[in-house]
Amino acid sequence: MSGAQGVEDSMISPMEPHWKWCLTLLVVLVSAHTDTKVTSSQHMDDFIRVLEQVEDSNPGLEPVNVLRGLRRAAGLRDEFMQHFLGTIREDSTSEAPLMDSNLSDFIVRAMRHKVTERGREEGVVLTADGTTVAMSPVLLGIEAGLVSKTRCRVRGLYPLTLARNLGLSFQRFHSSLLSQRLGPDGCWDDVTSPQVFTLSDKPSLATDALVNGGMDGVILGIEVSAQSQRPLKLSSLLRRYYCHRLEGEGLDAAPRLISHLRRENFRELVRPPLLQRQVVRSLVLQRRLIDHSTMLAQEKEELTAVVREGIKEFVHRYMDCPAIIPRCQWGAEPYRGTPTPLSLPLSSMYIHHTYQPGQPCLTFQQCSADMRSMQRFHQDDRGWDDIGYSFVAGSDGYLYEGRGWHWQGAHTKGYNSKGYGVSFIGDYTSSLPSEQTMELVRDRLASCAVGGGRLVGNFTLYGHRQLVKTSCPGDAFYSEITGWEHFGEVQN
Repeated sequence: MSGAQGVEDSMISPMEPHWKWCLTLLVVLVSAHTDTKVTSSQHMDDFIRVLEQVEDSNPGLEPVNVLRGLRRAAGLRDEFMQHFLGTIREDSTSEAPLMDSNLSDFIVRAMRHKVTERGREEGVVLTADGTTVAMSPVLLGIEAGLVSKTRCRVRGLYPLTLARNLGLSFQRFHSSLLSQRLGPDGCWDDVTSPQVFTLSDKPSLATDALVNGGMDGVILGIEVSAQSQRPLKLSSLLRRYYCHRLEGEGLDAAPRLISHLRRENFRELVRPPLLQRQVVRSLVLQRRLIDHSTMLAQEKEELTAVVREGIKEFVHRYMDCPAIIPRCQWGAEPYRGTPTPLSLPLSSMYIHHTYQPGQPCLTFQQCSADMRSMQRFHQDDRGWDDIGYSFVAGSDGYLYEGRGWHWQGAHTKGYNSKGYGVSFIGDYTSSLPSEQTMELVRDRLASCAVGGGRLVGNFTLYGHRQLVKTSCPGDAFYSEITGWEHFGEVQN
């Protein structure tokens, strides 16, 4: 990556307009010209639909002015934001959209981020790929990209999207005011019509949703700054990114700029030393603009050490590790009985295929349904306490949590206490999973497990058939994994 905030043009390819399927999922909202109450869920599809209404009610308004109007409605204009994006004029009707109170109320709910005392995270939306995103850093990143005067060198991009939130969280953790630097994730009350998002643990100041939104803001901010022609509509930009439907070859044939590939794109764009510098600079600026004081040299040196440790954890959690859809998100039934804890680190990883379901799943909805079906089969037909696998790889770009990192599975009889069982949804007797899906396990999950102390560095990878009398993980797939690093023969 060249320059403080630069990127090669070739590192991100143009987005393609595969979005029409999203229209069938949108909740029909009331026109902005009526006084009827807008009723909708906290879903990205709904946010895009409301955004379309704002744009249609203000024809010809530039996307950057639409963004300023959204920020004004949501009250997002502190000195830190104004430093990079300028002051929003209260009396301007030509530079910001007009919207009625119902639309404004929705914008406030979707954009004003906070965590309540009951552990509910507000200002976040559920996306079609099953992940949760805070909207404010997404839109701040796009606005920074639109106002940039130099292609791919976006002033304020990292401070507005990620760096300030990360830095404040690292500081408070260091001061023992927080129980963790990063996270957590959480789950929605209903993935069909999401209203309430509840965190799974005590919050940091950089929850998973804020980090997801920050990564998306970086990716889309650089994208719009690099385009020779700026997007005509903000809603179209968001739809192409968040509403792409995978088909046929799945992610292998998908455009690069889609939310399913958030972590892959972010890894290509951002180097940890750059992010570390941006976090420190953001905190120095925060002190000057908000606290009206100057950070001394010794304090800055101590701050840099705190940030360095925080960035190590950030890199492991969000750049080395793959995104994992938690059990509550795919609709898991409770564990039956008392789970057996694993003694970490483990020495092995076992590769499976599901055989049934026999087809790869390409959407969050289908992968979740497949997970529920497998859990029912394992619990009701096999009489097991839970779904047997530790993790399951969908072909939608995500892993799905089964027994998880800490609990013994029921995947490889006689060896369940020694390794993680990872299954790929589909029948791979005569075909292979997509390359993206194999990479998710072969490279990302393995690296994450070793880096997190869950697998030993010299762990051994086996196919299920090597240890149990079975054809799993299918002839074609077994032949493939014999060439993977860490693959080992069974010692008799």
